[in-house]
Amino acid sequence: MPGDADSEREGNTDRVAQLRDIAEDVRGDSSESEQLAAILYRVSDLYDPDEETTVPEIHRNVQNILEIKARGGLPERDD
Repeated sequence: MPGDADSEREGNTDRVAQLRDIAEDVRGDSSESEQLAAILYRVSDLYDPDEETTVPEIHRNVQNILEIKARGGLPERDD
């Protein structure tokens, strides 16, 4: 059906590429730019036919990204 949200978001490789290009462009040295890039990349998964994800999953992932930022970032790892 034209205008159906599921059909509009499935398999739109042009939109995937565009969102991921923008994510790479905004990614920088600041934590805010890293956060925005992570969110854009995650949203691009909605349009990637190779990704099996749902809007609620992406919503939870974006919330998690924002919560991590609010807490001051990820803890340092000892490698």
